Amino acid sequence: MSQKTKSFTPDEYCVTYTVNSIDNNKRLDQYLMHHFASFSREQIKRKILAGDIQIQGRSANLKPSSKIKENEIVIIRTQRGDLENELWDGKEIELESEIETLYENDDIIAINKPPFMATHPTGKHLFYCATVYLEYLKQSPIYSIHRLDRETSGVLLLSKTVEASRYFTEKFENKQVRKAYFFIAHKKQNVQFPFTASERLGTKKGFIPELYAHCFPEDSRLGKASKTHFHKLYSDDNYVLGLAFPITGRQHQIRSHAAFHALPLLGDKLYNGDPQVFTRFKDHLATAEDYQKMQIPRHALHSMAIDIEGLEEILFAPLTTDLREWIDLNLNIPIKTLLDNAREVITERFNKDITSNT
Repeated sequence: MSQKTKSFTPDEYCVTYTVNSIDNNKRLDQYLMHHFASFSREQIKRKILAGDIQIQGRSANLKPSSKIKENEIVIIRTQRGDLENELWDGKEIELESEIETLYENDDIIAINKPPFMATHPTGKHLFYCATVYLEYLKQSPIYSIHRLDRETSGVLLLSKTVEASRYFTEKFENKQVRKAYFFIAHKKQNVQFPFTASERLGTKKGFIPELYAHCFPEDSRLGKASKTHFHKLYSDDNYVLGLAFPITGRQHQIRSHAAFHALPLLGDKLYNGDPQVFTRFKDHLATAEDYQKMQIPRHALHSMAIDIEGLEEILFAPLTTDLREWIDLNLNIPIKTLLDNAREVITERFNKDITSNT
């Protein structure tokens, strides 16, 4: 099946497909199941019966068993509705609707991505996405350069042209980008700072959840080489606030390395010592103890700064409201002092030669 068009607004996703010969005479629900794997057969059926699925030139009274023909155009509309509501302990989380722009020129735009915003549409997350937000705002195409996990906030760089996307993506791939992340972690034991985590990261066959990134010894053949520098900004008997400087860019790298070194991030459902907490949240079976253990709805990780060759300045992202509020309520340190210290450490670290990989 070849995609013909795709369009997003903050409230509706519309995509049209042209049916290929291989799908000729196939049932409509089977055709859609193959291309919308994140939806169940029952959800697909409901969408068809609700009229969200149309075939150009046919009446609107389609059924799941309706047969499609080669070269017909299938139109799929998805309304936002409550599809992407984020809930915490039974209450809806208020998502930020105004996104701060940190930097912009003719080629790129950097935003302070709020928590729970996806970088680009994927799976069931089609609307609250950085590319969708900016394309609707700018009324022109926006391309992702790198990505942040949905729960991770902070500096996110996007491009306005395909050429700029390729150019800056290569910068990330060739380690011509310095990155600094702010984190809040539980203090499980005394850790000597600064330190470098060099454990290799990879998955284990049969382990649930499958996406869990395990740490393996640096000299192991398992996993992939990974390296993260950690610096402490503040600590007390229970918590550590610090900065992580990833040298490599593996999935979940900072969270996995931090947890392995007795610093599981606040709110991290996956690397808190019991990966089944993640499964219970995913299946909407989280217990009161799970909520108490997490304390906040998302892992406390914030992309605080990026320094990329080709830009004349370091891009700094102010700390998000949720993390500021938690710090004010739970710790005895002025936010301004904390952030001034962080900026000083980041600037000093970024002044090191990017090619040294240290």
